[in-house]
Amino acid sequence: MKKPEKGEIRKPTRTISGITPVAVMLPPRACEHGECVYCPNLNVPQSYTPRSPVVMRASAVNYDSYKQTQARLEAFKAMNHPTDKIEIIVMGGTFLQYSKKFQYEFIKGIYDALNNSKSKSLGEAKKKNERAKHRCVALCLETRPDACVEFIDRMREFGCTRVELGVQIIDDRIYKLVKRGHTVEDVVKATKALKDAGFKVGYHLIPGLPGSNLKKDLRLFKKIFSDEKFKPDQIKLYPCQVMPGSELENLYWNKKYKPYTKKEIEKILIQMLKIVPRYCRVMRVMREIPPEYIVAGTIHIDLRKDIEAELRKKDSKLKEIRYREIGFALREGKEIDCNLRLKITRYMASGGEEYFLEIVNKQDILFGLCRLRVVRGKAVVRELHVYGPALKLGEKGWCRSACPQLRNSGAQHTGLGKWLISEAEKIAKEKCIKKLKVISGVGVREYYKKLGYKLDKGKGGYMVKGL
Repeated sequence: MKKPEKGEIRKPTRTISGITPVAVMLPPRACEHGECVYCPNLNVPQSYTPRSPVVMRASAVNYDSYKQTQARLEAFKAMNHPTDKIEIIVMGGTFLQYSKKFQYEFIKGIYDALNNSKSKSLGEAKKKNERAKHRCVALCLETRPDACVEFIDRMREFGCTRVELGVQIIDDRIYKLVKRGHTVEDVVKATKALKDAGFKVGYHLIPGLPGSNLKKDLRLFKKIFSDEKFKPDQIKLYPCQVMPGSELENLYWNKKYKPYTKKEIEKILIQMLKIVPRYCRVMRVMREIPPEYIVAGTIHIDLRKDIEAELRKKDSKLKEIRYREIGFALREGKEIDCNLRLKITRYMASGGEEYFLEIVNKQDILFGLCRLRVVRGKAVVRELHVYGPALKLGEKGWCRSACPQLRNSGAQHTGLGKWLISEAEKIAKEKCIKKLKVISGVGVREYYKKLGYKLDKGKGGYMVKGL
């Protein structure tokens, strides 16, 4: 790779949302429930291919979590991205079904790499990371809906803040057809338990599965956001593709399955994007699968980029979070209105009250958000995020009274996070709640300490403040 020019950031979209994402891949392991009909069998982590970029990087270091993390940090540095605020994403299978010993060693390896020193224990590594140069501000684990509820305390011990569930579709008949091995009720229970514990919850969804059709996919997608039992905070949309070595490949060649055409996928994705409510972020559209590993189905992995470009041209007012982020508005050279206001959306989900607090302008451009959950007389902040290109720790950002600087620094480090958390505290007080807890990444603990929060050394490691 050619060295970037001074001040140039290569692939700026990677950190345009305010954090630097580091994906760490698990070693290959067969799923305990067997294989879903759409999963390939290619001797690499489940549902991936040998030439998937993250697999190639991981296999080169024998899936060592320390070496993977270290290599990604160096790659981001080489591209001139800040590496102070890191979001770790553990990918490649149902992490919580690996051996307990492996889980602890794998997570410790990640923290050791961020700290650039090896600790004697996970606890020691986490403590070091609170003040490290590369701080873990968020940690995401991917898992199945039927393999997470009993591990909530362990996930918090790891410093996990976000959980992505392989939901695929909310239909028990289709689950049986594709040999998924869990039920819709498992999805409901996992969603509630995770939210109650303060986690941010993501769903992986697959339009076009065997047994479904465009009409059913759209109906069930609408249900995900209309039925209080679901309502995820974020989603990934992965239209079904036929991959080699899968049972679906046999169904395809025997003319028992036909994937959606590119035109059909574009149509349903546009319909889905228009349905997504303002409290949900569409994290990704399309899997990053090399074309040579796609037997049938669209090979266009940049579909989202094309769809969104067309929607922006038409000035379509999508509500989903990523579409409205300040970083993308800056990238497009938009004139930004600097008069910011607080918008609060209240909705019921999984047996609790959710308060989605946003700092927006009259253009509905999003500068920051906070998720507050109130359930059974308790309150937890499930997410606090200020958007805009990632800045280094301690680097000064745009001030609300100095709009011209916005073009260079976005909204980070400007007091917006403090504004949001203060408003969340007000809501909790109005509910007569005496204590507010925050699910915090290990690397954000110092920030919350400055706001009057203390580490609860009991189960979960939440930051807590008396109100």
